[in-house]
Amino acid sequence: MRPRSLLLAAVLVLAAGCSSTAPTTPEPEVVPQAAFPVSVEHEFGTTTVPAAPQRVVSAGYTEHDTLLALGVTPVAVTDWYGDHPYATWPWAKEKLGSATPTVLTASDGPDYEKIAAQRPDLILATNAGLDRAQYDRLSAIAPTVAQPKGSIAWFGPWDAQARLIGAAVGKADEANALVDGLKKRFADTAAAHPAFAGTPAIFLQAPFYDGHAIAYQAGLSTAFLTDLGFTVPADIDRFGRTGDVSQAHIPLENLGVLNAGKVLVWGTEDAAARAELEAQPVYRTLTPVQNGNLVFTDATLAGAIYFSSPLSLPYVLDHLVPQLDAALAGNPETKPAA
Repeated sequence: MRPRSLLLAAVLVLAAGCSSTAPTTPEPEVVPQAAFPVSVEHEFGTTTVPAAPQRVVSAGYTEHDTLLALGVTPVAVTDWYGDHPYATWPWAKEKLGSATPTVLTASDGPDYEKIAAQRPDLILATNAGLDRAQYDRLSAIAPTVAQPKGSIAWFGPWDAQARLIGAAVGKADEANALVDGLKKRFADTAAAHPAFAGTPAIFLQAPFYDGHAIAYQAGLSTAFLTDLGFTVPADIDRFGRTGDVSQAHIPLENLGVLNAGKVLVWGTEDAAARAELEAQPVYRTLTPVQNGNLVFTDATLAGAIYFSSPLSLPYVLDHLVPQLDAALAGNPETKPAA
């Protein structure tokens, strides 16, 4: 999945819930110095972390979720989109507690000066889209861990990133347990919902863009569906673009190809997006639309799907699975008004 900021110019607004209790910062886990030094292999070689890091910078879009899940609070995080305080989405707020990390931006690559100002002893950039030159420049500041070896630069496999991050902060066992536990939860959920197995489903951005529907092809971007047992129909692959193996750009006149999906999951972020979909007559003719085999996310659920992190994926399971059940049964609330 390519960075969301390169796909849409959307700004999401989330109304934060109120709490009667003040947030607390969990006690950080102390990693014995005897566990160090550790060496981790990534796309640009091997990085050695000489001692338990105390000032960790999360230089990519989603690494801070994994750090927080492991009990490590970064001194700086990188904002992707959503305009959330400290670039931390609702599923991670409790883990952040009352910490106030510096917020970095990466729209034009790493903010080297601001990163250096944090005096980091470890820079995690597993989801920062680094090239060799950027990696070398960050490594001159502090030990830096880039994307997993052989991975795509942006949004490589979440599990490989989590294991790499865990190893770098001396918590390999905890990271492995975190990954294995989440994979088991997906498997258990799939087993508890046998109707998902083999059912074709298509995940799309919403609304339409430049006269096209944008659907995600089978791969990392749709693993949240296939790990639940769904399949992604290959019918949409013919609309993939050269150099973009994850997205199919389907012209509105060819929208009938979406009938290959029993369920359509639309990554909607506000009511206006759904209204724009329903304003297209060709959309209303689709079989899944007429039968109510639809899921419309809200902004937070869409963000959780796009993040695909050890903290966001449990949120996806909690909030998406009931909607998938309803969509398979035919949810009249998702049908366009007559």
